[in-house]
Amino acid sequence: MSIRIVGTGSALPEKQVTNEEIAGLVETSDEWIRERTGIGGRHVSTGETVASLAADACMKALEQAGRKAGEVELLLVATCSPEDALPCAACQVQEKIGAVNAVAFDVNAACAGFLFALHTAWAYVEAGIYENALIAGSEVLSKIVDWNDRGTCILFGDGAGAVMVQKCDTGGVLGFVQHSDGRKGSALFCGNRQLANPYVRPAAADSYVRMDGREVFSFAVKQVPLTIEEALKKAGLTPETVDLFVLHQANRRIIEGIAKRLGVEMCRFPMNLDRVGNTSSAAIPVLLDELNRRGQISRGQVIVLSGFGAGLTCGACVLKW
Repeated sequence: MSIRIVGTGSALPEKQVTNEEIAGLVETSDEWIRERTGIGGRHVSTGETVASLAADACMKALEQAGRKAGEVELLLVATCSPEDALPCAACQVQEKIGAVNAVAFDVNAACAGFLFALHTAWAYVEAGIYENALIAGSEVLSKIVDWNDRGTCILFGDGAGAVMVQKCDTGGVLGFVQHSDGRKGSALFCGNRQLANPYVRPAAADSYVRMDGREVFSFAVKQVPLTIEEALKKAGLTPETVDLFVLHQANRRIIEGIAKRLGVEMCRFPMNLDRVGNTSSAAIPVLLDELNRRGQISRGQVIVLSGFGAGLTCGACVLKW
């Protein structure tokens, strides 16, 4: 027993911000950004929220799957940038789309969040608790990015992607691996509301994303290929048998480094970061939806999904489409 993706969807904010516009905010240039990251633009919210973007993506996934919101049994939203601490984004999405029969909660594993949520759904189905799930990765990172820090503001974008999965007897998820290394948590950090009560004076808080780019780059290029190979071994496959590697869209150089270590040609690593930037937990499902709707994925193909991010966390999933 496993789960198979039966529908995909995505949603991006209307406003697009080019590298040239970013160059008007901080000392940088389109050439500098493209050379170091491969990013050419990103979508930025002017009112869209984590919940509204996720709801839009979820409805598209449901429509493609031919399912109604009331049929959803489990609704997960992967996010590290919700508008509210309570209620969770998943419950907000549940209300927006009318998934009245779903159990809903959030998963936060930053850029690896969608994969961690997908694995959670797989575990619920494997345990016989549910037979289907609606999973979204949704972020509005523009509100936690320091727009004076050129090391981070050039990277991130807003958006959401979603998949509908259901129980299957053959195919679907073939292998799954997750890893976390909290010792390196300071490499990618964003503060939250600090302790403040009648007995404690609040400390100064930095609520913007701060990143040690070299540390994150090193972690991704070394750990992601190992994680992918581990997942492929569980599935009884090798990199040569994979049709597409759908990776977290953080940096073109990182993806090139991963491809080199796996010994796989770049044509099997589709990318959209030139248009949408790094959308954290939304990156994999947004790209997956684009590929699916363009007809670039066919039933029976072997696809590897892999993400990495704050925590530090990483994961890989091997599935037969």
